[in-house]
Amino acid sequence: QVQLVESGGGLVQPGGSLRLSCAASGTFFSISAMGWYRQAPGKQRELVASIISGGSTNYADSVKGRFTISRDNAKNTVYLQMNSLKPEDTAVYYCNAIFRAVGAYWGHGTQVTVSS
Repeated sequence: QVQLVESGGGLVQPGGSLRLSCAASGTFFSISAMGWYRQAPGKQRELVASIISGGSTNYADSVKGRFTISRDNAKNTVYLQMNSLKPEDTAVYYCNAIFRAVGAYWGHGTQVTVSS
């Protein structure tokens, strides 16, 4: 059984920063890719950033230059450093991981609210 546990969400003022973490646990061989998605009220879930096992990253245009995704393979953990946050970044952020020979899993989500 595989689990993804997110942490680090919260309330922050515009221009502020937050760091999200997502740790994978359970029985699996390896993780080929990890990423962060977000879903705002009334909108579809969208990709924010992703990182593959080799370290290559991909970002949504709306967060380029402000967010940084990183990964600690030894800890099976992915991070999302979010700087210069805007009200439009408000959403539930979900961690996603693709496990080799197991498939894709989602975390339960963590709320990020950017408001003054």
